[in-house]
Amino acid sequence: MSTFDDRENAFESKFAHDAEMQFRAEARRNKLVALWAAGLMGKSEEDSQAYVGQVLAADLEEAGIEDVVRKVAADLAGKASADEVRAKMHEMLTVAKTQLMTEF
Repeated sequence: MSTFDDRENAFESKFAHDAEMQFRAEARRNKLVALWAAGLMGKSEEDSQAYVGQVLAADLEEAGIEDVVRKVAADLAGKASADEVRAKMHEMLTVAKTQLMTEF
């Protein structure tokens, strides 16, 4: 195998790893946002975990974060605006990435 092939394989591996880590970070962010929202809604621990599943499922509706923002903002019904949900999602993405880095 040539050096070029080795470099190509290394770049492909890095790309795959980065894509997987981004997916994990976004899923973790959504979980953290769901738990935050569940706390604002006064849900029990069991109901909070069920809500996490609902938010994760909502993320599959379309690309980007707007599907999650719409779901969480609608569920919070005035307890937090869509802009506040977006800000919390941004904040939680940083937390999620930090958590994932400490796990690996």
